[in-house]
Amino acid sequence: MFTRMPTNKVRGLLLVLALALLAASQGCRGEEAGVAPPRANVRAERGGMVLVEGGTFRMGADDEMPDEAPAHEVEVKSFWMDAREVTVGEFAKFVEATGYRTDAERFGWSGVFDREAGEWVRVDGADWRRPEGPNSKAAADEPVCQVSWRDASEYARWAGKRLPTEAEWEYAARGGLAGRRYAWGDELRPQGRPVANWWQGEFPARDTGEDGFKGRAPVGSFQPNGHGLYDVAGNVWEWCADWYARDYYAASPRENPAGPDAGEERVIRGGSWMCAENFCSNYRVAARSHATPDTGLDNLGFRCARDQEVDGRQ
Repeated sequence: MFTRMPTNKVRGLLLVLALALLAASQGCRGEEAGVAPPRANVRAERGGMVLVEGGTFRMGADDEMPDEAPAHEVEVKSFWMDAREVTVGEFAKFVEATGYRTDAERFGWSGVFDREAGEWVRVDGADWRRPEGPNSKAAADEPVCQVSWRDASEYARWAGKRLPTEAEWEYAARGGLAGRRYAWGDELRPQGRPVANWWQGEFPARDTGEDGFKGRAPVGSFQPNGHGLYDVAGNVWEWCADWYARDYYAASPRENPAGPDAGEERVIRGGSWMCAENFCSNYRVAARSHATPDTGLDNLGFRCARDQEVDGRQ
């Protein structure tokens, strides 16, 4: 059924699925004892953004997926980051102000995960307002999805922001917990319960909704990490600024890395509501994935970043 789809669009969908299936083939490892995240120590907050103080951290992982290795030391400067994923309501303001049409709207279709069939399908009329097709409607407080990298970049430019680099994203998502597997520690279920929006049950046959949601959740539905950021694990994947390269970490610069100079796909981070224990573990803080810049999916969104001004003002 994909034979008539635009080549780049198909490649974006299939590559996202391929990496997830590779993760599934490795299985999920047992978690070590968890560590409770520190209370958010946010020195400044403005307009829905928090100031993430710069520092040095160990990026990646040596014992997980091949493209997460080698773990390496990275230094990032201070930057502002959206505390929450960009919502449907916020994206609507951008569209109203600019008349912008997303890639999915121009193509006339986008990728949707069919729960009954347990597979990705092309759905005509699926876009950011109607993520699962013409008969669906996105809530204003849920993360916007069905937006491509280009769409996310245009929103960020309009808002006076930018997309975060992959290094900034991981540093911020770790929330000050050095070397931990998740944004909240090493235990997937602290005190026996999920603390982020991911798929509980056997994927794709059964979603128990133990975390309170089946599909996307309103932004900020769970506790923030140590930097005051919400939903850095699960809910929707998030676009980063960087081009993707499988072996980039081997040659990554130490200071403020920004990815390869060119490529065919962009980095996405954070996992989504579709990640499950039997399927993948991309809610891990070091997990990486990638998609072509025109890709739209009903589990893919973004948040923005901004450089810190010299005098601390925005």
